Amino acid sequence: MAENLAENPAEHLAEGYAAGYAEKLVVVGQGRAGLPLAMRAVEAGFRVVGIDADEWRVKRLNAGEACVEGVTEGELAVAHASGRYGVSADYADAAGFDVCLVTVPVRMRHGAPDLGPLAAAAERLAPLLRRGTTVVLESTTCPGTTEEFLRPLLEDGSGLVAGEDFLLGHSPRRAEPGNPRWRLGNTPKVVSGVGAASLDRIAEVYGRLVREVVRVSSPRVSELTALLEDAFTHVNTALANELSVVAGQVGADPWEVIEAASTRPYGYLPFTPSPGLDVPCLPLDVSYLPWQVRRGGGGASRLVQLADDVNGHMADQVVSRLGLALNRRCRAVRGSRILLLGLSPIEVPKALCRLGARVRAAEPRAGEMLPPAGLEIVEATGPELAKADVVVVLSGDDCFDYERVQRTSRFVFDTRGRCRGPNVERL
Repeated sequence: MAENLAENPAEHLAEGYAAGYAEKLVVVGQGRAGLPLAMRAVEAGFRVVGIDADEWRVKRLNAGEACVEGVTEGELAVAHASGRYGVSADYADAAGFDVCLVTVPVRMRHGAPDLGPLAAAAERLAPLLRRGTTVVLESTTCPGTTEEFLRPLLEDGSGLVAGEDFLLGHSPRRAEPGNPRWRLGNTPKVVSGVGAASLDRIAEVYGRLVREVVRVSSPRVSELTALLEDAFTHVNTALANELSVVAGQVGADPWEVIEAASTRPYGYLPFTPSPGLDVPCLPLDVSYLPWQVRRGGGGASRLVQLADDVNGHMADQVVSRLGLALNRRCRAVRGSRILLLGLSPIEVPKALCRLGARVRAAEPRAGEMLPPAGLEIVEATGPELAKADVVVVLSGDDCFDYERVQRTSRFVFDTRGRCRGPNVERL
């Protein structure tokens, strides 16, 4: 059942400061999931410590560099100026916490979830647990992780019992980078707990951070909710990707088709093609679903696996379509000067480099990625755009001026539907 905790986010924030919340809240992981959560908790009046194993990231964040998508340097500066935010790689700085939100990513490796990083975090947190403390797992993972994996580690390491001595639950992350309408504070938050006391406390904590809290009966329901949401996006993106392939074969613009279909007022939600599997979350998250089915002895989750196959081959489709587009302009991929706006999926720049293209890329998050050998990182300046034989839009981020990209470039191959014009070909 949803709980409307504040109709006006500004009023909700003011209530938090007026109440003088001074509880210590720790966020384990200061990446794309954890840092926005930490910023919101500072706004709500908590004393926040971010814990991250990446010492390079810790130094940059403490120096005021917003090195994570979704958080601006202005927001980070306000958090530091409050005196209630700091980042550390040492779990000793988490001691005395009241609430801990764990955002450690859980990856699929060799066909199964790799729970090693989560286990390492739990083992460091367990000795710090006290009676009454609250731990919430935000990681997207397979159903049962909170109760069957995290709970025993915390109980064994602390000597306390979840649901009685300390409070434990799961709340899936919901975020769409670049969406100006739905931010953390106004997006409904699903919460769950091990026992009624845990659920009440976790709902209260998130009630300070978001406008609406949605309670569910157990962490398993919460964990599976996250997988359903990601699988829904994954499967429908695969359908849009298949449409782009078919549309290219029959000479139609898939983006125009999608826009036309979007006028139907019922039974349709628009999804757009993508150049492949974005790093790091979506395809790995939804792979938990077929793994869980196999683990339970059931049949394969065929729909999700088919979507994996379609989306996993889109990088090849991008390279193939780009080659055909260059051929029509009497050029080969080998030797062409190609400017990529964005580096993900990384399979695209890797393939273009192998084919002998002179590849440059503009990528604000290049420091977090490992570009292939032979690729040069540049700024998307006017001269760079003008000199390229083709500019390839891989990123959908708003950090690029797509009107200028279309106006300045000789030819644009757009995989995200951000450009229009006679010199633009869209995936």
